[in-house]
Amino acid sequence: MSGRKDFLSQPAPENYVAGLGRGATGFTTRSDLGPAREGPSEEQMKELLAKRAQQLGAAPPTAYGAPEKKDENDDDDERFQDPENEVGLFANGAYDRDDDEADRIYQEVDEKMDRRRKIRREARERQERDDYERNNPKIQQQFADLKRSLASVSDEDWANIPEVGDLTGKNRRTKQNLRQRFYAVPDSVIAGARDSTQFDTSVQDDGAATNGSSADNADGTMTNFADIGAARDKVLRVRLDQAAQGSGTDSTAGSATNIDPKGYLTSLSKTEIKAGEVEVGDIKRVRTLLESVIKTNPKHAPGWIAAARLEEVAGKIVAARNVIARGCEFCPKSEDAWLENIRLNDNHNAKIIAANALKINDRSTRLWIEAMRLESDPRAKKRVLRRAIDNIPQSVAIWKEAVNLEEDPADAKLLLAKATEMIPLSVELWLALARLETPENAQKVLNKARMAVPTSYEVWIAAARLQEQIGNGKVNVMKRAVQSLAQESAMLKREEWITQAEKCEEEGSILTCGAIIRETLGYGLDEDDDRKEIWMEDAKASIGRGRYETARAIYAYALRVFVNKKSIWLAAADLEKNHGTKEALWQLLEKAVEACPQSEVLWMMLAKEKWQSGEMTEARRVLALAFKQNPNNEDIWLAAVKLEADNQQTDQARELLRAAREEAGTDRVWIKSVAFERQLGDDDAALDLVNQALQIYPKADKLWMLKGQIYEAANKLPQAREAYSTGTRACPKSVPLWLLASRLEEHSGAVVKARSVLDRARLAVPKNAQLWTESVRIERRANNIAQAKNLMAKALQEVPTSGLLWSESIWHLEPRTQRKPRSLEAIKKVDNDPILFVTVARIFWQERRLEKAATWFEKAILLDADLGDTWAWYYKFLLQHGTDEKREDVISKCVLNEPKHGEAWQAVAKDPRNASLSTEQILKLVVAKLE
Repeated sequence: MSGRKDFLSQPAPENYVAGLGRGATGFTTRSDLGPAREGPSEEQMKELLAKRAQQLGAAPPTAYGAPEKKDENDDDDERFQDPENEVGLFANGAYDRDDDEADRIYQEVDEKMDRRRKIRREARERQERDDYERNNPKIQQQFADLKRSLASVSDEDWANIPEVGDLTGKNRRTKQNLRQRFYAVPDSVIAGARDSTQFDTSVQDDGAATNGSSADNADGTMTNFADIGAARDKVLRVRLDQAAQGSGTDSTAGSATNIDPKGYLTSLSKTEIKAGEVEVGDIKRVRTLLESVIKTNPKHAPGWIAAARLEEVAGKIVAARNVIARGCEFCPKSEDAWLENIRLNDNHNAKIIAANALKINDRSTRLWIEAMRLESDPRAKKRVLRRAIDNIPQSVAIWKEAVNLEEDPADAKLLLAKATEMIPLSVELWLALARLETPENAQKVLNKARMAVPTSYEVWIAAARLQEQIGNGKVNVMKRAVQSLAQESAMLKREEWITQAEKCEEEGSILTCGAIIRETLGYGLDEDDDRKEIWMEDAKASIGRGRYETARAIYAYALRVFVNKKSIWLAAADLEKNHGTKEALWQLLEKAVEACPQSEVLWMMLAKEKWQSGEMTEARRVLALAFKQNPNNEDIWLAAVKLEADNQQTDQARELLRAAREEAGTDRVWIKSVAFERQLGDDDAALDLVNQALQIYPKADKLWMLKGQIYEAANKLPQAREAYSTGTRACPKSVPLWLLASRLEEHSGAVVKARSVLDRARLAVPKNAQLWTESVRIERRANNIAQAKNLMAKALQEVPTSGLLWSESIWHLEPRTQRKPRSLEAIKKVDNDPILFVTVARIFWQERRLEKAATWFEKAILLDADLGDTWAWYYKFLLQHGTDEKREDVISKCVLNEPKHGEAWQAVAKDPRNASLSTEQILKLVVAKLE
């Protein structure tokens, strides 16, 4: 028998499955599946095998060993591997003892190789670390030698070391807070310290000497309510002023904050720091910083200048001079450093410093001019400037200084001629030479300048002004200027040309101003552009700057382009009326009615100007021409009636009204007819006319009001009540009609009926401030203040932006101490209401703050100049606290604006007895009526 064992008796290899090679997988039984619960996981099996190997004293197999901790810096993650890499591809394959033995052998080889390389690797790493520390030493190592040398420092040197403060924001604030800690001290301590050194020889009733203050006041238990009230009023005044600035007429739209440049600069000048007011600690800290700056960068001239000025502020002028002298040594090419050195020294030393500076900087214009100014003798100044010209012949500033020193015009001309040869591109020198020459030579000079500098608009403007000066207005210089500058592509913008025109107007060259506007205003604007609005805005801007000739030229050019535009004619007429002559206004209006014959406004303006000048015949002629151009126009009819009525031509006025009713029988003509008969005192004729008119125009509320007023004036209250009642049914939206009906009931003693009328009025016309105000006034006049306050609360909820309601509430329903807070609240809710502004002005007037009151009155007038009550209150204020000149100025402005509205104003102006009074007379009557 063979010695080889039968293979059937040999053990099978690990993981052997019978028949697997030929595809026979066999079958699975219950015993093959194992228990129903899940066995240990792969990780648990690895830990168990590793533990058993440790117990047996053998090394754990690498495949089945305990999982090793992964290094945090190990980036060999499966997520970052190449998808084609086969690492871990066979991780789930069969792993037998041969694989385990191979892994162990490889691991032992790696460990042995690592031990062989360890000595060389550690030596290399140590060398690299030493090189790095040598090239990048620590701060501690850098100052090691200095620390060793500190052992030789004496006590005096230690004491003289400056203390460097911590300049970081957080620590600095913390230390300041620690140094500035305050504690509450009783008032008795303060009062005792105040009175400790005071003596008083007064004697009380009991004969004992008294101190300056009583014991009750010294212990701080007495409260001064007057001081508290004054402080509160001051805070409210500041808030009121801030609110007014936020909503005033002079505020800039769309801005949240408005800054007054003049006031801002004034406040800056007030806060200028003086030498004695600077804290010593601040100077020391800044001095340390600046010393660090100049040591770090000694070639930086601004650092030296700042250090010198710090010493100057600290009052050490000698130290400042020394510092800036060192700065000039380190920065010899800095003009600023030398100029600062010259400024800090006296005149004698400054000359020496300037000479030294010019030796190094002989091309510095500023240094040469400063050296010239140090000289007191004119000949010495000229000598300095000649040397400067030799060094810098192209400096315009030096040539100008040299010319200014010459007293003889002939010498100045010679200098300027030489200067223009040296600097032919300087427009200033050419213009200066032209001003010194005669007109004929000036033309030649300007021609040379134009050839030398063809892109200069200043030369062309100077040429135009020269032609105006010699009286040669036929030569259109500006036309040639526009053509030449356009060829050179040097045309200015339209706004810049307007600025030059205003400059010419300011210097008295009116014709040149007009020529500039005439030739340049339309440049760059197409017909598609909104030229009319653009030119109107330009004219308004010029008027706002006080340049009326420029605005007049703009209007003239616009009227040549838009001949038939009524708005431009009206704007030009308004300019002539406010800032021109009467003859110029007449000429303009004559041209206006020729260009716009269908505009009744222009005809009436011309007739009114003629009539106010006393030329009644001319006024009638103008109205006759207006009738021909505008037949059956009610405005012209009524203007003719007013002309005759003011002329005391009653019959002609009545005849004109009769013809107007027949040819242009509008409701307005009927109303004027009734009013004219009432002015004449013929109530029967007026009543007959109003009844005829109501048959034609039953919806005209003014006719119903006239009818009721006629009956009320005749003391026929039932008929007046019937007229008002019928009128309110026919015209339920007419607020004045409702007010008249309510006041009639109140005057007759039926307050309940008056309330009822106003309740129905508020239902017919909701959210109306006048109706709510009248309801409140009825309750207030009936001495029912509580009901008045309730109604006012409802009114302010329904109409919160009404200045009339707020004014009524502030002035009549609030105590005096609450008026200012309520006015501040009202200003925040109401945007620019003149009635409210008048109320605020009256509050300041009552507190005797006259300047504030006048300011608020003027703000109200600027908001609405047509409100007659504002003019009346302002004039009443000036009667008590104004000058004669100011009162005359207010009267003239009121007459010019001709106000038509206002409660008190209309009550006086619409009275038939006052129909023939002038605006000034009506103003004085309203002032007498105001309460």
